[in-house]
Amino acid sequence: MAKKVRKHRKNRGSKTCGWGSKKTHRGAGGRGGRGMAGSGKRAKHKKISILKEFGRAYFGKKGFRRPQKVLETSKMINIGDLDFKEGKVDLTKLGYTKLLGKGNVNKKYEITIKLFSKSAKEKIEKAGGKITT
Repeated sequence: MAKKVRKHRKNRGSKTCGWGSKKTHRGAGGRGGRGMAGSGKRAKHKKISILKEFGRAYFGKKGFRRPQKVLETSKMINIGDLDFKEGKVDLTKLGYTKLLGKGNVNKKYEITIKLFSKSAKEKIEKAGGKITT
């Protein structure tokens, strides 16, 4: 029995090596290759102009983005929105997670909350109150 010649060996020399379009079967999906692929030979003029304008940082992937901690906006409250009598206020029992510093404080509060901004703490302490976690 004659030994069968492999497909990739048989098609060497042809433009597409038996995979249809030039850009198919690169192992990078339909995006035209990886890195600087596609920017040379027939498009070298494009590569040079991009490098002149933006530098080498234009091509390729750069690092990664760390997922940020997301706080729901409905669980935040501004100082200006506080409409309680003077004294102790437990905002965690009311369902709030963070106290923000927008607005003014005229009353003396003792607030219990998990998170708060610097400006919120300063304004409450200036009015004679305090924040506890």
